[in-house]
Amino acid sequence: MQDSTYALGFFYIFQLCMSGALAFLLYQYFKDVGHGFVKYWALGFICLAVKFLSMALQNFTPAIPDTDWLKIFIAIGGQIGAYSFALFFVFGFLESLNKFSTLLKYRIWLVSAAVIFATTVTLVFSQDIYGAFNRFYIRVSLLDFILSGVFFGVSVLLMNSQKRFFAAKMLITICLILSVRFVIFSFLSVVMLRETQFTQIELIFRYFDFACYAMLGVSLLLWMQGAERNAAEQAINRATYMGKHDMLTGALNREQVIENIPSAIEAAVNKRLKLAIYLIDLKRFKFINDTYGLKIGDLVLGKVAKRLKQSILLPQVVGRISGDSFVFAIEIGDEGQLEKAAQHIHDVISRAYRVNNQEIHLQASVGYCLSPQDGDDAENLLHKANLALFRAENRNIPSMRYSTGMQADGSHLPAAEKAIRLGIQNNEFLLYFQPQLNLVSNRIEGVEALVRWQHPERGLLQPDQFLPDFEALALNSELDGYVLELACQKLAHWYLNYKRRITIAVNVSAAEFQDPTLVSKIQGLLLKYDIPSKYLELEITENVVITDIESAMDTIVTLQNMGIKVSIDDFGTGYSSLSYLRELPIDKIKIDRSFITDFARNDSDLTIVKSMIKLSHGLGKRVLAEGVESQEQLELLRKLGCDAVQGFYINRPLTEDALIKQFSRRS
Repeated sequence: MQDSTYALGFFYIFQLCMSGALAFLLYQYFKDVGHGFVKYWALGFICLAVKFLSMALQNFTPAIPDTDWLKIFIAIGGQIGAYSFALFFVFGFLESLNKFSTLLKYRIWLVSAAVIFATTVTLVFSQDIYGAFNRFYIRVSLLDFILSGVFFGVSVLLMNSQKRFFAAKMLITICLILSVRFVIFSFLSVVMLRETQFTQIELIFRYFDFACYAMLGVSLLLWMQGAERNAAEQAINRATYMGKHDMLTGALNREQVIENIPSAIEAAVNKRLKLAIYLIDLKRFKFINDTYGLKIGDLVLGKVAKRLKQSILLPQVVGRISGDSFVFAIEIGDEGQLEKAAQHIHDVISRAYRVNNQEIHLQASVGYCLSPQDGDDAENLLHKANLALFRAENRNIPSMRYSTGMQADGSHLPAAEKAIRLGIQNNEFLLYFQPQLNLVSNRIEGVEALVRWQHPERGLLQPDQFLPDFEALALNSELDGYVLELACQKLAHWYLNYKRRITIAVNVSAAEFQDPTLVSKIQGLLLKYDIPSKYLELEITENVVITDIESAMDTIVTLQNMGIKVSIDDFGTGYSSLSYLRELPIDKIKIDRSFITDFARNDSDLTIVKSMIKLSHGLGKRVLAEGVESQEQLELLRKLGCDAVQGFYINRPLTEDALIKQFSRRS
């Protein structure tokens, strides 16, 4: 009899080693992947090992009575191990499936309660020399009944989850088997404990446990691998979806619009129909962002996209190609439907938007063209729709159809293009310089280059008087190249004549920043004018980055390796996610003036500015606030830890002569 008791003790030692090995494997997996639920399971198998150690010690000490305190302490350890195993096992699944997460906040209290409960049930009848059966009921039968409920609950959790790959089904099966095993044994221990054959039945269940626990550990490892693979597949699917759709609205992005238009044209032709392309621009949308906040603006954009997709005209293509511009393509059979469809678009967009108890009204400008009459190339059709849109906005009318004369019309754009090219040739475009004050050193740390046009007939023109023509004529890249070279000329001139070095920040448009030759152009300018790269800074907007995040990051890294600083201009007015800030290797963030104007008196703006500064500093990026126009704003920004500021309070944009005088005064 004693030999069989020792043999059972060695069997429990073997189970202890198995549990320890599973705990080790789970812990190593946890170190690799870092998932908290894996740590819970590793702790669970450690606790299971403690339970088996307790059972082994009890079998190795048959001569010591159960009422002896040594035996009682050993039993307490086993009970604590068993109940703790159940608790950590459940914790792991709750965290992995994101179920009842509030329970995990009280995990320390729950573990403490389990320890107290295990100790209490062990001490009951512990000193009763005639209480062997009662001790078995409360230490074994009750424990098995509770474990049955635990495994059944876990199997239900898994059945209700979406992780239904093979390993998950295998885990559900094992949990159900263990649940049935424990409830059967709990029942049998109550009705057959005094029977002589119960010892053999118990031994069979112990061997069955060994197989089940081994399978449980293997299933957990397989389940985690399956969960990782499933998560990776979901991430790939999501990345594929996001690569084709605008992240904010769910509409197609620009690349997918261009890719889908040819197939939409082909489908229309097969039905003997035509495809109408509508380009929609929301009016004064920046006002919505400034008035109601960026979050409300984003929600409104999402609603606009949803309305367009749900249109009764059954659009073939709905896409968002820039901040507040959408493409809407439908099949039509009669050209007389073109204007009716445009009016339908106005009706759809102009209906009031209810967002967070706010009623918001929008208007739009629409330009459209028709395929195949106006062509069958997607880029060309979008360009023609954009020409019509530009004409509609210039004439302040709701919508306009493209006509051939728009490309050759001598009324505006051709004349504007001629004047612009002549202006560049004659160096009529000048740079003004907006000083930037460092709030730590209280000295000017650099200037932003602002372009002006000294027009021979109209006088000095501000950017809003000529930049729209550059945009319409797709000449932004030429202007950027002109300004970059002029800035480098000034840097060289100031050092040669005044021995002064100062950083110049130059705005770069999306077209120029996405030009693959940008880096080589800048390298050539730095060499040509013998300028240290650290004195040139490029400013880009959020929307430039979000258009092609991967390409933008590559360009930024290359520029920074050259020693050129890159900053995000007008931060907060774009539509990209704040999470991109963590990925982008930019040096500085410029908070848009719309947040600074009233932030000293507006709690919402103050909170936004404070959060932007804190977020940027947390990511290791400097912060510059634009549009500072009062002492109160300056001091508040200084208090919030802003690194630098610019605005009329510091200095209005200066001519080169005025800036040189400041050099002289400082000297």
